[in-house]
Amino acid sequence: MPLIARPVSLAQARRIWIAGQRLNEREPFGTGPDATRRAIEHLGYVQIDTINVIERSHHHILYSRIPNYSRADLHRGQTIDKTVFEYWTHALAYVPVRDLRFFIGDMQEFRRNPMKWFGDVTDADVNRMVRQIRQGGAISIRDIDDEPVEKTHPWASRKPSKAALQRAFFDGRLAISERVGMVKTYELLDRHFAWEERPRAATDRQVIEYMLDRALRSQGIVSIESVYHTHARFRPALQKLIDRRVRNKTLVPVELEAAGKTAHWAAPETLDARPEPSSLTHILSPFDPLIIQRKRLRHFFDYDHLFEAYVPKARRKFGYFTLPVLVGDEIVAALDLKTDRAAGRLLIQSWHWLERARPRIHKPVIEEELQRFERFQLGRSEK
Repeated sequence: MPLIARPVSLAQARRIWIAGQRLNEREPFGTGPDATRRAIEHLGYVQIDTINVIERSHHHILYSRIPNYSRADLHRGQTIDKTVFEYWTHALAYVPVRDLRFFIGDMQEFRRNPMKWFGDVTDADVNRMVRQIRQGGAISIRDIDDEPVEKTHPWASRKPSKAALQRAFFDGRLAISERVGMVKTYELLDRHFAWEERPRAATDRQVIEYMLDRALRSQGIVSIESVYHTHARFRPALQKLIDRRVRNKTLVPVELEAAGKTAHWAAPETLDARPEPSSLTHILSPFDPLIIQRKRLRHFFDYDHLFEAYVPKARRKFGYFTLPVLVGDEIVAALDLKTDRAAGRLLIQSWHWLERARPRIHKPVIEEELQRFERFQLGRSEK
């Protein structure tokens, strides 16, 4: 007999998702270097992006969950403690080293079928670059003097050596052993981790279980799309895994308000927990895990985030790099911010109230959060 779906309102769903993201607590992961590791392990990934009109996304995402976050802690985790590494999830991201075996299969596939946006780099080019690092040690792109070439793909590099480094990174021969700003240092993957033997690649079934467990941990209520995000090839097997867990009663179907034909599931204990509304305010990165899945965001929060960094200025509605503002369990404003580092201040380019906003109530708490946010942007510690 099929389980009866448990009804969940959107208000409840938002609270569950916010709790899954640990945005309902001020210091859910504690403080210090280990907090960074714990945060990335819980979330599963932290997206990296180059835009820096404010602090870059990977630091911003961690700051939202670690009030006294230090950029040096992420550097330590990647380069010294080696508890996190960079790899491709739905984008380039920091991932826990404990999960590395779930990505080795992707590395092997990239080696068999290199992506077109590496340009015209050849196997010989890549082998030569790997050999140079094996013999001479880790290098960054700044250590190589190339003559630029014409791009053969919009995402390709104009420096052949950079394309060779990137291809060897994607196929698992190289690791990004250090990042200073956006300058990456490449080292042999096995040497970076001092492995005598590389971990065995997870099976497809183990990868699917990992993806589902990661989503349940960080989202609370999941759909097929929210689990695989950009890995559509796993959809049939993922559905079978969910069906099996429903039969085992470790997952239950959720009748989510206004979900239409999109099915959702959750662990029974997640629904039984019924988290209270959050009292916190967060100025979030557009690459935050709460924001990045736009379809899910629209359903749960009735909010369409506009990412207009690549939109011509005359056609922008909100601004170049708009940040959604979460107050409690509602997104109530969108702020276009810019850090003037020379002047030592945070600039509000534009402030947009959304439909659910109550400006008289929300403006004071957002202004208070903006002061804290400015201190983070300028590298000033909390008092």
